[in-house]
Amino acid sequence: MPVPVPVGGGTVEHVEVRRGEYHDSVTLMLAGRAVGGVGGVERVLVAMATELNVALLGELGYPALEDAGPADLVVAFACGSADAEAAALDALAGSLTPAGSSITAPGHARADRFSPRTTAAALGRTGATVTLISTPGLASVVEAMESLEYGASPIIFSDNVPIDCEVRLKDEALRRGLLVMGPDCGTVVLHGTGLAFANVTRPGPISLVAASGTGAQELMALLDAAGTGIRHCLGVGGRDLSEQVAGRSTLAALTTLAADEETELIVVVSKPPHPAVAARIEAHAANLGKPVHFAFVSDGHPTLTEAAERILTAVGRKAPAPWPQWASAATAGVTASTGTTVRGLFSGGTLRSEAAVVLARARGRFAFDLTDFGDDAYTRGRPHPMIDNTLRLRAVAEAAADDGVGVLLLDVVLGRGAHADPATEIAAAITAARKVRPDMAVVVSLCGTAGDPQGLARQAETLAEAGAWVFLSNAEAAETAARLAAGH
Repeated sequence: MPVPVPVGGGTVEHVEVRRGEYHDSVTLMLAGRAVGGVGGVERVLVAMATELNVALLGELGYPALEDAGPADLVVAFACGSADAEAAALDALAGSLTPAGSSITAPGHARADRFSPRTTAAALGRTGATVTLISTPGLASVVEAMESLEYGASPIIFSDNVPIDCEVRLKDEALRRGLLVMGPDCGTVVLHGTGLAFANVTRPGPISLVAASGTGAQELMALLDAAGTGIRHCLGVGGRDLSEQVAGRSTLAALTTLAADEETELIVVVSKPPHPAVAARIEAHAANLGKPVHFAFVSDGHPTLTEAAERILTAVGRKAPAPWPQWASAATAGVTASTGTTVRGLFSGGTLRSEAAVVLARARGRFAFDLTDFGDDAYTRGRPHPMIDNTLRLRAVAEAAADDGVGVLLLDVVLGRGAHADPATEIAAAITAARKVRPDMAVVVSLCGTAGDPQGLARQAETLAEAGAWVFLSNAEAAETAARLAAGH
């Protein structure tokens, strides 16, 4: 039930809990923007009642919720009049009401349109061979199993899937000669077409097996900048090379890509794999009859930039010297003169992990504190930070208020599926932060390609004009942050 609460100055606080009403995080983000776009409406939260979002509700100044859970929708906003409240609720209803999607089955001479209510109905009618699933946790397991039963390989974008369910799905896929991509699969490219989060890359002879979404995107962006491109990128989920999952999808993906005549070289990119699983993957790769490179993001292994340079050498290309970077007059003379900590605010888990490795290797008296806002803890009932900058924008302001922070290190990831113009929002936060702390240095790792819809050069220039050093190479961004924090 909506609870309009009159407060001082004629303001009305509308707080509403809709029991059992689920919407995906992207829909909720768009709904929140629609409500916030109504004149006179502020302090908007449209989200599932996860622990994080309930805490955020309190931070926005609303009363505590009782008995609300992750399956319940919370709508909260403040406005100055009943008319504004009605307009906000109309905007909300328009955003949450499906426009009526439709599918045209292949082989029909006329448009035979219908709105399937289940995965089985859609697959039975269309004969599709791939599904993209983005439903909460356990619900995605049911949809993925249904996809396999109908002969389609699922891409499971969803996170928070129990690991035993992942193993069961991947065993079933193996039995049926299919491939499970995910869970928590953020990036897939099939025949040059990107799905979920994917950069627009030129076609090329290189295919990736990726147990890392932003790791794959970083490699694709670097290879694109060097003039080569990608044929396929098969995301397998961040846990695939763990001891329990044991590389089930990685092994299947390697076999699939080895049989693809147009793939000349395969790259496996991952955060640190379990040693026994890594050995099994390497032994399997050695028998494929096609070159396989490994890009494991961990201490003792090359950075993704170094891996890209080795891959380029293998395909007869040269790496740019230097890799693209941007700065402006606003960065001149800025050093980390007071703070001794590098504060990292990342949307990509692998980019965060690589930065941690680089910073740990660096010499100098500084500390670092890096957060991955794309971690499951931050994305339950919320859009991924590549889509919604809200939490990171708040964290930028908090870093500026902390005198111990000398360098602020951020990533910005472009591509289809990502925020339409992340640089404008983040640059505004950087500008505001540097007014508070003009001595705080800001370094940005910008992951993107010239073909991305956001415009790589425009995004880079916007960030640089706000006073950030901007690097295409995530490793070079982290190295620069280390130098600035160390005072040289």
